[in-house]
Amino acid sequence: MTISLIVPVYKGGKEFYQALESISSSLPKADEVIIVADGDNDESYQLAQKLGFQVIRLPQRKGPAYARNQGAKQAQGDILFFVDADVQIYPDTITKVQSFFQENPDFVALIGSYDLAPGSSNFLSQYKNLFHHYTHQNACEEASTFWGACGAIKKEIFWEAGGFDHNYQHPCIEDIELGYRLKEKGYRIKLCKNIQVKHLKRWGIVSLIKADFFYRAMPWMALILSKGYIVNDLNLNWTNRASVILVYFMMINSLVAYWWSDAYWLMEMSAIALLALNRQVYHFFYQQRGLCFTLKVIPWHWLYLWYCGLAFLLGWLRFYYSQLKNAQSIKES
Repeated sequence: MTISLIVPVYKGGKEFYQALESISSSLPKADEVIIVADGDNDESYQLAQKLGFQVIRLPQRKGPAYARNQGAKQAQGDILFFVDADVQIYPDTITKVQSFFQENPDFVALIGSYDLAPGSSNFLSQYKNLFHHYTHQNACEEASTFWGACGAIKKEIFWEAGGFDHNYQHPCIEDIELGYRLKEKGYRIKLCKNIQVKHLKRWGIVSLIKADFFYRAMPWMALILSKGYIVNDLNLNWTNRASVILVYFMMINSLVAYWWSDAYWLMEMSAIALLALNRQVYHFFYQQRGLCFTLKVIPWHWLYLWYCGLAFLLGWLRFYYSQLKNAQSIKES
């Protein structure tokens, strides 16, 4: 089965160069590599052309969903293999993708995982990418979603499902939304835990929280509410949902304790319950990076749970408000 590797890029920088080098070093190489320059205002496309890759230049930035679709329109391969511009593949990645589809005809798509060695060495980048690795490595192999950073799909199924939704104009949940549509049509997606790639992105405080809250949690919650169900997998499993409740219970008791001293006990019990419920997560970080790193992880993980809960609340309020407005419009008409 032939493979078309598609990479959308916007202001790629040195991470993009590393990603292209890894694609060039792949053995065997993809049958074709299509680079989609999403907004013709930097030199990313020139770098890709110098390395001999096919380049599609979009005059205006329209987001990775639109860019991937434009690449898919030009693709000649049987399999569309999507990789982000800040992701480094391994020499055997293409081989593993090919082998999977040859050996598993019942599956229409696959997704991979980040590896244990993120490209950027600062704490937040290590924490974020290792947490992503842990989440994927402990998730169900019968996947419930797609992943644009390292995901492959049969071309005819991709277009039958309608491709990526252009309404997502930022790096968002366009891949998750595509996965939901595939599952609703009865198609099977495999989480291949042995197909791992290196994420090169450097995360900072603002970029991390902004991406997690505005580009992941909020739109994901809107998608869940529109579908009317929650899939018990990945970031939405029962452990995460219970942890969100415990975080808010702990916060409420920390405020109540100002007037009622016994609330301190409830706050401490909530913290202990959180540690116990997520002991496997923290044990993973301890094994990978040691005690000091793990102690830094805990407050960041609890902050993550807090703003995921906030996204749920705000998303529900916005959805409920839109439903009321629609009902009022229908009533008036």
